[in-house]
Amino acid sequence: MPLLCDNTSAINLTNNQIQHSRTKHIEIRHHFIRDHVTTGNCEIKFVEIKKQFVDIFTKPLPKDIFNILRYS
Repeated sequence: MPLLCDNTSAINLTNNQIQHSRTKHIEIRHHFIRDHVTTGNCEIKFVEIKKQFVDIFTKPLPKDIFNILRYS
């Protein structure tokens, strides 16, 4: 199952299995995703901010950007 994300830091945290002192505050749900990435159940892929389809539902967009995302 592919998961699309525009945050490269989040993608790196799911792929890097080493715990750093700065990542000890991360909530359990992020470790849950990391476990699924490790077992191969899901794959995190990078997507550009300009191609975030969910923005149609979460942000007020200008008409031209809305139409670009709608017809993509």
